[in-house]
Amino acid sequence: MDTLIKVDLTAPATDHDVIHNRWHPDIPIVSWVKPGAQFRVECIDWTGGQIKNDDSATDVKIVDLSKVHYLSGPIGVEGAEPGDLLVVDILDVGVLAGYQWGFTGIFARENGGGFLTRQYPDARKACWDFSGIYANSRHIPGVEFAGIMHPGLIGCLPSHELLSTWNKREKALFDTDPERVPALATLPFAATAHLGRMAKGDVPTAAAEAARTVPPREHGGNCDIKNLTKGSTCYFPVYVKGGGLSMGDIHFSQGDGEITFCGAIEMAGYLDLRVKVIKGGIAKYGILNPVFKSSPLEPTYSSYMIFEGISVDEDGKQHYLDVHVAYRRACLNAIEYLKKFGFTGAQAYAILGTAPVEGRVSGIVDIPNACATLAIPTEIFNFDITPSADGPVKSVPPGADLAFAT
Repeated sequence: MDTLIKVDLTAPATDHDVIHNRWHPDIPIVSWVKPGAQFRVECIDWTGGQIKNDDSATDVKIVDLSKVHYLSGPIGVEGAEPGDLLVVDILDVGVLAGYQWGFTGIFARENGGGFLTRQYPDARKACWDFSGIYANSRHIPGVEFAGIMHPGLIGCLPSHELLSTWNKREKALFDTDPERVPALATLPFAATAHLGRMAKGDVPTAAAEAARTVPPREHGGNCDIKNLTKGSTCYFPVYVKGGGLSMGDIHFSQGDGEITFCGAIEMAGYLDLRVKVIKGGIAKYGILNPVFKSSPLEPTYSSYMIFEGISVDEDGKQHYLDVHVAYRRACLNAIEYLKKFGFTGAQAYAILGTAPVEGRVSGIVDIPNACATLAIPTEIFNFDITPSADGPVKSVPPGADLAFAT
């Protein structure tokens, strides 16, 4: 397998001209391939090496999120034109040699927060060691699981028209509450834009309008779909000549929702890919957002503890079929349960973001309460977490917790 894009993890991310951290149609293609080509792409971690393998979360507290995500690409596929579908087979996902570790962060509320930022507003970090397909953490004892390695972020370059649409609608949302913390949207920010091989004279104009990489959009992007592991296939709408395929934010493992925001086990890694083109595929299949074919490979668990949440918030306020509230309550219910076995709330929160938990919208029609569920594999723990007449046994060593900021 030829390595199409190679990275140097000892060098600053911005030293690489095969990496970019914004979406813009004019970012130059770094390499062209023919349909049917198979190749390897190496990726740095999404923060560009800002997070270290240590026992302090200060780096998570001060991480510069205006620089992320750092993506490898864009790659052009010969013959791909706007209106086509780019077919991307994920043949393999792996860890880069010499970097057998990853991290999970709970961001401080003022620096992005997370799904449960009201309950967990302070920066925390867990570092994970990889043993083949398994991950374990000195910061969360009692837990080990097999990873479903996958790219958290992968997609094609937008057209100028699509970029303009993104910026207008996200700015309109932002303007409804511009002082909100965390912000309602991450708007273009030229100061830290890195646009790969773009000519210096073109950078100022492009950087001022280039889209940030935080949300998923019509082109794919930061979808954080844990099942996109080796053996899966992605079908991306093409908006520019060649497609402009880019990728990064490699995860060793993740739970549905990646709820701490930096909720997966983040790592540097590689993707082995094969690309094809379906001419006119957008119209043929009525595609607006990407579609995906799942892999036949994933960890198999036979037993789950399933936690339910409904659309009644933490203050007892009734919401109408609000799945966001329902899933948050399912997560909070699971955290309270895990705390009974000796985990701190932060540890339990991190487990839900990193372990292969299954999130579901279980009911969306039973007014007024939507029902969301969160299923945790019981086999990831080295003790029994099922209820019994004797009550829960405190099985986590006293004093163990996630690293905190200093």
